[in-house]
Amino acid sequence: MTWARSWSRAWPAIGLVGLASVSVLGYLGASAAGGFVGFPLDDSWIHQTYARNLAYRGEFAFVAGQPSAGSTSPLWTFILAIGYWLRIDYRVWTFGLGIALLALNAWLVYRLVLRLWPGAGGAAMAAGVLVTVEWHLVWAAASGMETLLFSAGTLLVLVLDWPRYAGLAGLIAGLTVLARPDGLILLPFLAARAWSSGRLSLASAARACLGFALLFVPYLLFNFRLSGSIWPNTFYAKQAEYAVLRQAPLLSRLGTVGALPFVGVLVLLAPAIVVTAWRAARRRQWEILIGLSWALTFIVAYALRLPVTYQYGRYLMPVIPVLAAIGMGGLAELIRPQSLKLGLRVVSRAWLLSVGLIAVAFWVLGAVRYTRDVQFIETEMVATARWVNANTPPTALIATHDIGALGYFSGRRILDMAGLVSPEVIPFIRDEARLGAWLDISGAEYLVTFPSWYPELVSSLAAERVYVTGSPYSEAPGAENMAVYRWRPTTGAISRSARRTP
Repeated sequence: MTWARSWSRAWPAIGLVGLASVSVLGYLGASAAGGFVGFPLDDSWIHQTYARNLAYRGEFAFVAGQPSAGSTSPLWTFILAIGYWLRIDYRVWTFGLGIALLALNAWLVYRLVLRLWPGAGGAAMAAGVLVTVEWHLVWAAASGMETLLFSAGTLLVLVLDWPRYAGLAGLIAGLTVLARPDGLILLPFLAARAWSSGRLSLASAARACLGFALLFVPYLLFNFRLSGSIWPNTFYAKQAEYAVLRQAPLLSRLGTVGALPFVGVLVLLAPAIVVTAWRAARRRQWEILIGLSWALTFIVAYALRLPVTYQYGRYLMPVIPVLAAIGMGGLAELIRPQSLKLGLRVVSRAWLLSVGLIAVAFWVLGAVRYTRDVQFIETEMVATARWVNANTPPTALIATHDIGALGYFSGRRILDMAGLVSPEVIPFIRDEARLGAWLDISGAEYLVTFPSWYPELVSSLAAERVYVTGSPYSEAPGAENMAVYRWRPTTGAISRSARRTP
């Protein structure tokens, strides 16, 4: 009997691990069939570069010997560094982490549904399975990024019992900030969980705050020591670079950003989410409302400060597991697949079938997109970085907007025009004239870019182009490829000696 009980408790986790493994390996297999096994975005190589330097040199630096706060996720960097320290192939370690984190998200969603709808085992398992095949999340698991680490922390805070695990919940909330600065958004909802439990005490609240502060305060001090600011450079650089997007009307930004997580199976769960929110408000089901309110606040925060839509809305992907849990739990309350009423039975079964079919269809489409993304990064950023390594002097100073693969493979010094490891450019990050002057003063020798990204800088360098990838996978306008230019000073008033000043 004990064995049977243990198995009944373990099999959901085992099943979800198996499904997550198959799902992620399917994406990697599709990518390998497309010719490459790598990462679908350049930022993944930023984390790998920081992790390698941390493991081999003991320094939190992108450029060896130059500590910097250019990593948005020091926690993810540290976890990746463990693989380097153990001498495990970085791809095996990183993709293995992705599988584990996808399975963890699925299991936590399973537990969250059971917490919100006790006894709804079928809906809980369906929600967990849905997470293992939801295309955004599978893409994130195979991306080499911290996305699923962050979402797992959020789910844990929502799942843990209060006040029994108040201190642990606060500690995990602090960890989410180390995974991504926007983890700070979780703090008021941690407090809301304490209030909603009906068992709020000063002792439990103090444990939660202490747990959070134990990690949050050192994190701020860590950033300040590296860069003189309490947040990582990326926090400021991204907002400065995409400030122009905040000029759009707020409602337009909310619609554009808020729609991103629903591109896929969540669109079929949206009606259930709305009805569940309305019912939860009437029934005062605070735990459901807290999860939904966190997701809404997260979306609004990005619409206000960083309304970007690239890479399938990867900044918004952490809300998907929470919405999937509430959507599937709410759907279980709405449908009646065994109803004696023909119309209700048909609609219920059709709804369930549609959820399954759309999830699988978008999983396939996601695999296609993932394969194309990896092909693009490998034949543009990685290929360029390898060329720079083989064809430029070891002491060359390279200016670029995409530092990831270049930092990992080229072995050259980098001037970061996106401000992640060169924060001094943030005040003029979109001003090409000032960027050109900065490159002159800094002594840049090469510029690596897509020509249309810096048309003014590139316009006078056509004769100085020394390499172009020629990749057939670029989807930029006019099938544009990344190019390398020998930098020629653009500001005649700056003397040669000034240009050599570091």
